[in-house]
Amino acid sequence: MSSKLFIFNTISRKKEEFIPLNPPFVGIYVCGPTVYGDPHLGHARPAITFDVLFRYLQYSKYKVRYVRNITDVGHLENDSDYGEDKIEKKARLEQLEPMEVVQYYSDRYHDFMAQLNVKKPSIEPRASGHIIEQMQLIEEIEKNGFAYTVNGSVYFDVEAYSKKYHYGKLSGRVLEDLYSNTRNLDGQDEKRNPFDFALWKKALPEHIMRWQSKWSVGFPGWHLECSAMSTKYLGDVFDIHGGGMDLIFPHHECEIAQSVAAHGKETVRYWMHNNMITINGQKMGKSLGNFITLEQLFTGEHVVLTKAYNPMTIRFFILQAHYRSTLDFSNEALLAAEKGFDRMLEAYNNINNIKPSENSTVNISEIRNKCVDALNDDLSTPIVISCLFDVVKTINGAIAGNEKFDKQNIDDCKKLFDDFAFEILGLTHETNITNNNKILSEVVNLLLNERLLAKQRKDFEASDRIRNQLTSLGIEIKDTKDSFEWKLKKQ
Repeated sequence: MSSKLFIFNTISRKKEEFIPLNPPFVGIYVCGPTVYGDPHLGHARPAITFDVLFRYLQYSKYKVRYVRNITDVGHLENDSDYGEDKIEKKARLEQLEPMEVVQYYSDRYHDFMAQLNVKKPSIEPRASGHIIEQMQLIEEIEKNGFAYTVNGSVYFDVEAYSKKYHYGKLSGRVLEDLYSNTRNLDGQDEKRNPFDFALWKKALPEHIMRWQSKWSVGFPGWHLECSAMSTKYLGDVFDIHGGGMDLIFPHHECEIAQSVAAHGKETVRYWMHNNMITINGQKMGKSLGNFITLEQLFTGEHVVLTKAYNPMTIRFFILQAHYRSTLDFSNEALLAAEKGFDRMLEAYNNINNIKPSENSTVNISEIRNKCVDALNDDLSTPIVISCLFDVVKTINGAIAGNEKFDKQNIDDCKKLFDDFAFEILGLTHETNITNNNKILSEVVNLLLNERLLAKQRKDFEASDRIRNQLTSLGIEIKDTKDSFEWKLKKQ
């Protein structure tokens, strides 16, 4: 059994032994969501991947500070330095304050992460709460000669940086290729080079989220927030920075450049990236319009789904693939995951039905060692699941009288599932969450549609009665122009 954890470090492109900077303390920073829409399946994969890492390090007796941010300012359309802020665009369309959008979708994100049994991070900072830190970082970059100001906006000078440091070391980009492959776009003439990126943007008159700075009234660039917040909470050098593979370039590449330009050294020791979820071989994402939300998965209300799925089925589906491999989504794949997870839970529930024998034909200690080795080999959750299914076979064999467990092996078997399936992989025994949620959703929608009809026929007494009764049961109702929205109050 290996006692050393190896993880694939994106920057070195190989598996490396994980040695914490200051054991037993481990600092992890993971890029969280930009909160301008409902969380989708693509959001679930990094959340679950780094939740398993968090859980396994804690299980291994490390003291972990896990920081996962919320992006609520500066993330412009198409991940560029120009265009409308994604949150402001949503606020304008829905006639809300930007922070109303942020609060609503942050709450939604947290609710769905809880259903997926994703543990809360140690700290969850927001970009808008760290504007001063971002300004201070820009000043350091500027002082060191790696930034320039044009018309109140501050840009990172990639060419100047590349004369002293390697820009592109994370993604494998070469500056010469950037010259030939990056085209100038209309409205970007103020940059010295099209591949330079914004540290601070002067706000246009219609821009709502803005702060006073020495450069202009404006807002920070998207890449800046993580450089500022990670070092604030984890120190100038910390252990692990994670996120989806789509963030390698430009977001994480720019982070490295900013941090080195400001501090003269790299701040991250291990870079970890999960691969994408695809649908029909194409990346799933909001910008492509082919995503499926977690709510749709949990209610079954999507054209590609034949039924609603338990959140644990979704978690199990994601963990069946190694985090660095692509994962192709389909209804058939979810049905198979559901069947497999139900089979695992059924076997676990049958452990107490095994009649102990004097001797045992099963070696649970050996399987436990294989699970540890798998996790130490770059968090190989598919091998852990395979090992658990080996135990499922022996449990079913014992129930049928073909395998023998002594009393110790029965206890060890139960603890194996408790440790690896439930504590580390984060699966739960809850099997009826989805069905109950679907029934609740259908009943509430039925009552609110009746209320809508009552309002249309001006039966306001009936309308108020339905609303008051649902409110007393913990249902928050919001009337829209022609319909309604509702959610459960937080307990």
